[in-house]
Amino acid sequence: MTRPEPWQLVAENYPVSVVMQTRFQDIDPNRHLNNVAFAALFENARVRLNRELRPWGDRPKNERSMVAAVTINYLREGHYPDDVEVSSGVSKIGRSSYVIAQAMFQNDRCIATCDSVIVCRTDGEGKPLRAAVVAELEKMLTKG
Repeated sequence: MTRPEPWQLVAENYPVSVVMQTRFQDIDPNRHLNNVAFAALFENARVRLNRELRPWGDRPKNERSMVAAVTINYLREGHYPDDVEVSSGVSKIGRSSYVIAQAMFQNDRCIATCDSVIVCRTDGEGKPLRAAVVAELEKMLTKG
C-alpha cells in the first residue's frame, strides 16, 4: 500500500466537501464501517464532484467519462452513527484522463483516502480532454 502524501490528510486542501450520514447497514460484525461503505461514500462524493465539473447536458452525445481505476487507502476505523465528511478535488490532469483525489474524515480525523482515474472516451476509444473540460478541471485542483 502506498502511503498517502501529507497534504492528502488535510480537508482544507480539497475544494469541495460533502457531509454524509453513515448507516447501520454500513457496519461489519466488528461494528466498524465496512469496505463497501467506504467505497460507496467515496463514489457518491465523486459523482457529485463530476456533476459539478461537467453538467450532463453540455457534452457531445458519444462522449463518456469512465472510471478506469480506484485506489482506497483505509487508514483508521470508521464508526456508525457518526457522520463522515468526504473532501474531493482534481489532483492531476492528463491528456485523456484526470485523477480525483479524496479524503474521508470522521470526528476531525482522516480515516481513508481515495484516488480515482477518470478517462474520457468516445466510441470506445480514449479521447483527449476538450479545452472546456480542462478549464473546469483546473478550477477544482487540490492544494497538493
